[in-house]
Amino acid sequence: MTQWLDEAQQQHWRAWLAANTLLLDAFSRDLQEAHGLTMADYEILVRLSESADWRMRMSDLAEATLSSRSRLSHQIDRMERAGFVERVACTDDKRGYFAVLTDAGWDILVAAAPCHVMSVRERIVDVLTPEEFAALGNASKRLLDHMGADPA
Repeated sequence: MTQWLDEAQQQHWRAWLAANTLLLDAFSRDLQEAHGLTMADYEILVRLSESADWRMRMSDLAEATLSSRSRLSHQIDRMERAGFVERVACTDDKRGYFAVLTDAGWDILVAAAPCHVMSVRERIVDVLTPEEFAALGNASKRLLDHMGADPA
């Protein structure tokens, strides 16, 4: 038997869903308009910039960005054509590849980061109290843990 959401739960669920959708759209729009990047591009650039030698195995990058390997492969193809990343074969595993951040990828990330941070601050950090922002982070982490995801 299905236990339906009560009225308050329904309101919280719909508010979270709408806020999540609108926030992601706004972050993508800001990056696209100012730097020609999608949120997926930006996330990949960030992950690579935080990795040793600016490189990650494609399978690890897919997991870190919560993306399917197929979707990531297409994304990397586009980013490679733009000159932001390159794909390099693994020497110890002939079937594996690394995604490697290029200097051009680093430059666009450095240029785009202030825009993205301002967008996050304007739409979330400065809207919520520090306690609300911490609660949002804690609740999100709990949901990720429950789903077995660790994109940190």
